[in-house]
Amino acid sequence: MRLAPTALPGVLTVEPAAFADDRGWFMETFNEPRWIEALAALGEPTPRRFVQDNHSCSRAGVLRGLHYQLAPRAQGKLVRVVQGAAWDVAVDIRRGSPHFGHWFGVELSAENRRQLWIPEGFAHGFVALQDETHFLYKTTDVWVRDNERAIRWDDPAIGIDWPLPAGVATPLVNGKDAAAPLLSSAELDG
Repeated sequence: MRLAPTALPGVLTVEPAAFADDRGWFMETFNEPRWIEALAALGEPTPRRFVQDNHSCSRAGVLRGLHYQLAPRAQGKLVRVVQGAAWDVAVDIRRGSPHFGHWFGVELSAENRRQLWIPEGFAHGFVALQDETHFLYKTTDVWVRDNERAIRWDDPAIGIDWPLPAGVATPLVNGKDAAAPLLSSAELDG
């Protein structure tokens, strides 16, 4: 597994090693001792252990996010796509951070097998770029309705450049995400 820093300190791309032969391929998607060792090699802190796995399926143009949970139930997320493709985004929502309100995006797909580590203190969202996009993520805390929050996916102060699949003019967003507050009025930790 190879971890690489991104423009947002703490947010990392993860590229697992895949071993292919004439039968197909094999890939170890997570190994806790190797995960901790790779983080330490980059000088990154060891997060809390993963306690929940989630799996969503979306059609092309579905946008989910920007989601986060308040402390003490904040979540770090290790995310990947196992079928299809998605544009995945992390937004720094740590008050006082020099990167507050900045975002990083990367394409995750079944083909590139890339993962993204999003630590606590970041909002997360993605847009499906293909039909039947299966998105998996490990979280460092369980989902708790009372701690769940969201920020508007199209907040102009953040300015995320969401790519959309051909034929999709506007992303499909659920009512809760469409009504989410802007970052300037969102409830944040700290």
